[in-house]
Amino acid sequence: MLSAPENLSEEEQDELRRELAKVEEEIQTLSQVLAAKEKHLAEIKRKLGISSLQEFKQNIAKGWQDVTATSAYKKTSETLSQAGQKASAAFSSVGSVITKKLEDVKLQAFSHSFSIRSIQHSISMPAMRNSPTFKSFEEKVENLKSKVGATKPTGGDFGEVLNSTANATSATTSEPPPEQMEESP
Repeated sequence: MLSAPENLSEEEQDELRRELAKVEEEIQTLSQVLAAKEKHLAEIKRKLGISSLQEFKQNIAKGWQDVTATSAYKKTSETLSQAGQKASAAFSSVGSVITKKLEDVKLQAFSHSFSIRSIQHSISMPAMRNSPTFKSFEEKVENLKSKVGATKPTGGDFGEVLNSTANATSATTSEPPPEQMEESP
């Protein structure tokens, strides 16, 4: 919706319309010149082997260089550097405190361990014999026993081996226990 300004004469309006047409024509001419120049630029870059990606990388590098040159960036960088140093020092001191506390706990646990260990040993021995670790150890002893050349048939459990060893060392007579008599060659 165009309305003619009230304060312009017919002659002035005609003059402005001619100027408007002239400016629009110049803009169109400049657009065509610009398009031709851009086409020529692309051709030169192609001949030089400059790709869009390389140009983009150069623009990014130049932009980053411009950003890092600003005083705001420098002040922010200094502030962050100082904050990082302070945080590092704080974490280091916290780590030292935690290490010291752990050492204190370790020392306290070690000083009380002798009385606790004797109680734990007597309480947990049956449970320990049924543990997978103990069973694995028992199997290894049995394998070692068979490799050494024991003549007793395999399949005896670790308890029998312990009992036979205890019987052999506690026997006061020169006669071996009945289990060992069978084993003798």
